[in-house]
Amino acid sequence: MRVALLGLGLIGGSVARALHNRDGWWVGAWTPSGRGPRQALEAGAVDEAFSAAPDLLREADMVVLAAPPLACVGLIGRLGGPWRADLRPGATVTDVASTKAELERAARDAGVPWVGGHPMAGRETSGFEASDAALFEGRPWVITAALHGGDSAAVEALATACGAAPVAMDAARHDRLVAAISHLPLLTSVLLAEAVTGLPGDEDRDWPAARSLAAGGWRDTTRLARGDTAMGAEIFATNADRIAERLRAYRARLDAWLEVLEAPGGADPASIRERLEAARAKLEA
Repeated sequence: MRVALLGLGLIGGSVARALHNRDGWWVGAWTPSGRGPRQALEAGAVDEAFSAAPDLLREADMVVLAAPPLACVGLIGRLGGPWRADLRPGATVTDVASTKAELERAARDAGVPWVGGHPMAGRETSGFEASDAALFEGRPWVITAALHGGDSAAVEALATACGAAPVAMDAARHDRLVAAISHLPLLTSVLLAEAVTGLPGDEDRDWPAARSLAAGGWRDTTRLARGDTAMGAEIFATNADRIAERLRAYRARLDAWLEVLEAPGGADPASIRERLEAARAKLEA
């Protein structure tokens, strides 16, 4: 299978590394700046780096959009417009972005042969230099419905070749689930950072002293807030309704905790412990 990667950051680079040494796979890459593909070629992670996307498209049986969600929407528009004639007959376009419904709508409107995809793996680091051939080993790889002749089996083969486990799921359900287990954690990490450090122009005066005391708990709970801000912004923008729904539920839990902590007569350790144990049991089930 000949694969064209449009985008080559953490996820695209990890796909390239996972595929490159497997028999039967050829990998070419393009990005607007050309930096990632040049790095990948020097690292032996791709077979060829391209300076023009249409030249790469004409070589590929599968096109993988490995860019932030809104950038993927823009690429879909090009694939349905000025680049349409450069797609090989029978080629399938897929992606590795964190939201699916917005991209699926774009592909449907553009008439692109489409199968959405999302490998459930990542890190707070970004760029090709952070990529890892083993990133997807044993992880689910969500695959959404085929549109306009897209080949689901080919995308399943891609996921399997990268060491992942294909999971069929419709785009709306995917976005609802990842809003809970991926996007809300990112947002709460940001909220924690804002609550403790303050906002620009309204900095918390205790933050400098608190920072000098911070250890593993602070590092772990703010890890996601240290990630790629451009990527995070596009994730929130393309899954805003589902994230807002989860945030409302989170806010309700915060209000319930305030009632516990501000109970008349003082906070009750026994009831607090019950809540802590219930939460731990849910996570360990």
